[in-house]
Amino acid sequence: MKLAALFSGGKDSTYAIYLAKKLGHTVDVLLTLYPHSDESHLLHYPNINFTSLQAESMQIPQLIEKSTTNDSQNEYDKLDDLISTAKKNYSIDGIVHGGILSEFQKSKFSLISEKNKLTVISPLWNKESKSYMKELLDASFEYIICAVGSDGLNESWLGRIIDQDSLDELEKLQRKFNFNLNFEGGEAETFVLNCPLFEKPLQIKESTIEWDGYRGRFEILEAKLKDNA
Repeated sequence: MKLAALFSGGKDSTYAIYLAKKLGHTVDVLLTLYPHSDESHLLHYPNINFTSLQAESMQIPQLIEKSTTNDSQNEYDKLDDLISTAKKNYSIDGIVHGGILSEFQKSKFSLISEKNKLTVISPLWNKESKSYMKELLDASFEYIICAVGSDGLNESWLGRIIDQDSLDELEKLQRKFNFNLNFEGGEAETFVLNCPLFEKPLQIKESTIEWDGYRGRFEILEAKLKDNA
């Protein structure tokens, strides 16, 4: 099928594209909705303005909309506009999204897709957390944590690349503090720097960290596509 992908730049939406393509689908356009703030319940917020570099590296066109409030209905309407435009301009048959456990997100996306007579592909749905996180590493996904908001995850995790050692640490913290290892509960947000879909990896040139003692964010200020040569 010809698909549009709901794309935030994080590990889940990027890996969902990877799996959809492995299943034989084509991903013809990325749909990115900028939330009004990090209070959104539906959308991914940190560093979403740098998804344009990821789209360029994947060589997939991107449609972007911006939500003007945190109201879920406004976000729903903007997403509906994006999907309608994608169907009109790219003749898509379905939508791929990277939801794992959130029934709220899945129901919203399913309603919009049904309205537009599109099939929903959810390749990550109900994946077991530990095996999924290991699967990402095995598939050569390189990503950083760009926001935290959970007991057990402190300032030191912001901007950190998740490799096998850090995953081992996360597993120990998860057992102690009982958060979702895959961050599906909003414990953390991620941003992909490189993966098999990318022609060139992203290089962060400048960044800043915000930390209030419990929540924090790694904000990219400048980034570029790195020359592989």
